[in-house]
Amino acid sequence: MVQLNPQDIERPFADKPMRRMITMVGRALLLKCPNCGSRGLVKNWFKLEDRCPSCGLRVEREGHDYMAGSVMFNLVLAELIFAFTLVAYLLIAWPNVNWDALEIAAPLGMAAAPFVLFPFAKLVWLAADTALRPAHASELNPVAATTKHTS
Repeated sequence: MVQLNPQDIERPFADKPMRRMITMVGRALLLKCPNCGSRGLVKNWFKLEDRCPSCGLRVEREGHDYMAGSVMFNLVLAELIFAFTLVAYLLIAWPNVNWDALEIAAPLGMAAAPFVLFPFAKLVWLAADTALRPAHASELNPVAATTKHTS
């Protein structure tokens, strides 16, 4: 277990943890770094940078399986959006529901939703983790953040 010094931990919202969580999730929903709020984490829709270009926060903080939680979050969010959309459509269209269109649109929407939500799910997962376990100085690597890796 890593022993941290209190001065190594940045806690800008230490007295207001809910405010911190809302701020970080809001940044993630705008596809910004949850830690510092800068842009540049999203390389393309399905690929994120390894580190934030500004603060150096690693996107996968714990290792290769760290983002398994974001996959779960992505699927749960897709299912919830589907359920709410289906109920809303049924309430609006009732009793003249177009079942044929629904039979085609529902599976297509369910298949597309995880892809559409992919970067949001990864960054919201990182935001929740960073809000609950703030990044400390040893995790942030500004030297690596300023060095652009080309591949």
